[in-house]
Amino acid sequence: MSKKCGKFSVHYAAKWEFIAILAGAKLYAENHHHHSCMSNHQKITIVGGGLVGSLCAIFLAKRNYDVHVFDRRRDMRKTGAERGRSINLALSHRGLRALEAAGIAAHIDQIGIPMRGRMIHHRDGSTAFQPYGKEGEAIYSVSRGGLNALLLEAADAHAHVHLHFEERCQDVNLATATASFLNAGGVLHEVSADCLIGADGAYSAVRGVMQKRERFNYEQYYLEHGYKELTIPAAPDGTWALEKNALHIWPRGRYMFIALPNTDGSFTCTLFLPFESSRDDEPAFEDLQTNEAVTDFFRTSFPDALPLMPELCSDFFHNPTATLVTVRCSPWIHHDKTMLIGDAAHAIVPFYGQGMNAGFEDCRIFDELLTKHENTWLDAMQEYNTLRKPNGDAIARLAMQNFVEMSERVADPRFLLRKKIEQRCQTLYPSAFVPVYSMVTFSHLPYSDALREMERQDALFDAVLQLNAIETRWDTSEGESEIRGLMRSAGYAV
Repeated sequence: MSKKCGKFSVHYAAKWEFIAILAGAKLYAENHHHHSCMSNHQKITIVGGGLVGSLCAIFLAKRNYDVHVFDRRRDMRKTGAERGRSINLALSHRGLRALEAAGIAAHIDQIGIPMRGRMIHHRDGSTAFQPYGKEGEAIYSVSRGGLNALLLEAADAHAHVHLHFEERCQDVNLATATASFLNAGGVLHEVSADCLIGADGAYSAVRGVMQKRERFNYEQYYLEHGYKELTIPAAPDGTWALEKNALHIWPRGRYMFIALPNTDGSFTCTLFLPFESSRDDEPAFEDLQTNEAVTDFFRTSFPDALPLMPELCSDFFHNPTATLVTVRCSPWIHHDKTMLIGDAAHAIVPFYGQGMNAGFEDCRIFDELLTKHENTWLDAMQEYNTLRKPNGDAIARLAMQNFVEMSERVADPRFLLRKKIEQRCQTLYPSAFVPVYSMVTFSHLPYSDALREMERQDALFDAVLQLNAIETRWDTSEGESEIRGLMRSAGYAV
């Protein structure tokens, strides 16, 4: 990888070791047809060569399908990722399980950094660490561009995968799985296939065609907040200027600033802020039009971050202000010819760190359904739509809820008390009680189950926090007895 490939947060040595592992996985896949693979190499078109599209291609190539991936961008392995539009990825159990199923999860710790909890930064400069789960549980901070490049490399290693770049999808015939693409030379051409998969993100061209058909349900919701990518560079000695094994959050109520570590010692940061002010005392992007305004805003809101950001104003005015959208639609399939996957089917806001993980889980589950239905695409696609649609809706709700938690509640003493009691309950009753965050992040339970559990746990802890003087008694035998009684009333087998 050339140095102009941008901040992939991947050490070169680790990258090539990873690719060597991929080559071994390729050889194994080609010599061990443990799936009921097709001998006629049916042709599949995937629109979108991002994270989900490239992983989907790997799963299908292992089944000996002839997979053609078309992406509107240049090959990022040669040109680097787009600057300024990345919220670093939080790779958790669901995503790791999908990478393992595809045979490419080995040594993921060499391209990402484990984050064991949130580091909360208060206005006065003090910090507080909140662990994510049990001892040893962590999520991985991974560069979007770095992981995408490695997935493309892994897909390219398969003989049955063909990557096509600078190909913009113009139209799709859903019934025949035929797509037209405009290439870099300005030539419009058609590509036919046996099946077409739309993995082209929140603004999917494939979904755009589906939206024009009768009985296709679609809704989108834009958050009034936007986001801006910024950077905290490595310290002069190449180390991290902040604790590296944490997701750093500066919660400020209606807005917040976050920082995720990269393997090169830097942090990819994101400012979430309303586009326009709804109150006179509320900051917004529309107010930050000069270097002085940006610097004053950071000095007031994030005083301990400002000294660590020598290129703040340059980054701020160079990088775009991006939008945050939630997309819900149905159905995700059209007969047995066309389907949506990942953000094209269920774009969500990034506040639970589950967008990529949910898309990777789509790929794994669809692969399992192809096995279950012996590569009968219609049956696999119908069950995929039935299984995944409720979970796409559920994680969308959970992600919106987590924005409130990250920007407001993490600094609330009552919320921090609740988190302590949650951890205590999980320690005392591990088979009966699992916090919702752990269900979403450290398990493979359906998102819809986690959403139902969120409602039950919210009611439970509302009652717990109303107990007399519970803030001083929650870890005493008397307090635990009262909490246990409320848990039993809520249906927990404790």
